[in-house]
Amino acid sequence: MLDPAGRVALVSGASRGIGRAVAERLLAAGYAVSAALRDPSRLPDAPNLHRHRYEAEEEGAAEAWIAAAHARFGRIDALVNAAGINPVWRVLDADETALDALMRVNVKAPLRVARAAWPHLIASGEGRIVNIASLSGKRVRNPNAGYAMSKFALVAATHALRREGWEHGIRVSAFCPGFVATDMTTKAAFPREQMSDPRDIAVLIETLLRLPGNAAIAEMLVNCRLEDML
Repeated sequence: MLDPAGRVALVSGASRGIGRAVAERLLAAGYAVSAALRDPSRLPDAPNLHRHRYEAEEEGAAEAWIAAAHARFGRIDALVNAAGINPVWRVLDADETALDALMRVNVKAPLRVARAAWPHLIASGEGRIVNIASLSGKRVRNPNAGYAMSKFALVAATHALRREGWEHGIRVSAFCPGFVATDMTTKAAFPREQMSDPRDIAVLIETLLRLPGNAAIAEMLVNCRLEDML
């Protein structure tokens, strides 16, 4: 397992949900963390924590965040793309506004961050990327086709990044959870007490970041209920 001491991890969407749980977990484990969020004041300051305002749809936001994080810590070793949105877009909807937003935030924004961080991840020699996808990126089980399409695309982008980074020591994983007890699932028709806890999810993501290069996991599928796992 990689020692987190001296390593720098970046986490987007760190104000709440999975992103916040991951940021807190990595700080506790000994990482220096750069947290990207719309309102930096929503995450309490802490030692070895860098907070940066980040709006996924803004032009240049990814590049600005990476530059600020590198200026603060002098290196970047890991990236967790946790920022995401979940508006409803059904496959027969003529208005594609929500679909366009889903693709911009859930697919293109993580790619932009990964591209901006790429030279630093190569320099690390053991760079790591975890993209928070979803089991909706593996199968379609509800009418929100737009969300599923965006997460399918993010899984594909993850595999493409994995291929590009392998020879440089970069390992890239798609993390695909089912229902997690966050703000995004408050209206889900599933018992909240049975959903995965974000803190448990954070433990698994930390594990992905710390695995050595010869024990890489391309996709991690995690579920709170019984269903066929593809």
